[in-house]
Amino acid sequence: MRVLITIAVVAAVLCATAAIILFHPAFGRRPTKQTKAKIEASPNYRDGRFHNILPTPQFTGETNFFAAMWGFLTAGDTNKTPVQPVHAIKTDLHSLSREDDWLVWFGHSSYLFQIGGKRFLVDPLLKPEFPVTMMLRPFAGTDIYRPNDIPAIDYLIITHEHWDHLDYATLRDLRGKVRYAVCPLGIADYLEYWGYSPDRITEMDWQDVYKQDENKDSLVITCLPTRHFSNRLFRSNQTLWASFMIEYNGRKIYVGGDGGYDNRFKDIHKRFGEIDLAFLENGQYNKDWAYIHTMPSDLENAISDLNAKNIFTVHHDKFALARHAWTEPDSVAHDIAARKHISLLDAPIGTVVKF
Repeated sequence: MRVLITIAVVAAVLCATAAIILFHPAFGRRPTKQTKAKIEASPNYRDGRFHNILPTPQFTGETNFFAAMWGFLTAGDTNKTPVQPVHAIKTDLHSLSREDDWLVWFGHSSYLFQIGGKRFLVDPLLKPEFPVTMMLRPFAGTDIYRPNDIPAIDYLIITHEHWDHLDYATLRDLRGKVRYAVCPLGIADYLEYWGYSPDRITEMDWQDVYKQDENKDSLVITCLPTRHFSNRLFRSNQTLWASFMIEYNGRKIYVGGDGGYDNRFKDIHKRFGEIDLAFLENGQYNKDWAYIHTMPSDLENAISDLNAKNIFTVHHDKFALARHAWTEPDSVAHDIAARKHISLLDAPIGTVVKF
C-alpha cells in the first residue's frame, strides 16, 4: 500500500509540475479563429504547416532530433563555452543621441539600432527566467542588460518564435516602452496574450510591405523569407519565420533572422540594390542541421550575394546551442572580411557602433 501511495504522490507531483510548465504564459495560447484564418490563407501554409521556398529537412543526413541532441549533450571538450567571462560593455542607452545612426548588440540575436532618430529593437532576450533558464544559459559576463536599460522603442522586430528570439519575460517588461511591433504570421497571438495592444502590432507574411509616413519621412518595412522553421513546444511550423528589410531616412537595413543558405540573398540584392547594413546569422551551426542555420562556407556566399556596405554577424557569443567552439563564428567572420575586403562592424557586446 505504501508503494502505491508513493507512486500516486510522485505521479501527482509530476502532473502538477507538467501543468505548471505547460500553462506558463511563455508558451503562449491556442491561436484564435482570426489567427488561424489568416495563417491558412497564406500561400506559404500548406497541408497544415508553413513551408520554406525550397525543400528543407530540419536534420540532414542520417541524423534525427534525438541523435543531434545526444551528440550535443555528450560532446567532449570542444570549447563550446568560454573559460573566462566574455568582455562586454555596459552602455547607458538612455543617454544615446537621437542624431546619429548607431547599433548596440546585446549578444546572440538581440540588438538595438537607430536610423534617422528612429529606434528598432530586434529579438530581445534580456531577462532569462523560467522556463527559458531550463534551455538557455548565458555565458559569464554577457548577461548585463535588462529591459529597464532599454530606452523607448519605436519598433520592436520579432523574426520568429524560438525561445532565443521571442522571450516572454523580456517582452513583458518592455511592454510600456514599445510603440509598435512587427512580426511574422502567428506571432501576434503571443504579443497580445502578453499584453500588447492589437492596434500596435503589424503581423506580416513574406513579401508583405508595411508603410508609415511620419513628419513626411516614409518608413517602409518589407517582410522577406528565410530558410528556417518554427516550434515552441509540440506545434511545428505553425507560425512563420522571416527576415525584414527596413528602409528609412535614405538608408536600408536588413534584419536577417535565422536561416540556412539559399538564393534569397541574391534576390534581395537584385530587388533592393545597395544595403547600408545587414545583420546576418553566424553561429549555432552544425552539419547535422546545415539547411536551417548558416554554415561558415555559406556565410561567405550570403555576404557575397547580398553585397551590403556593412555586415554585422549575430547568433553567437552568448549561448552554446551547437558543438563548435564559442570563438569560431567571430574567427570565421574576420577571415571572410579580410579575404573579401568586407566592412565587418564587429564589436564587443554593449559597444555603440556608428555606421
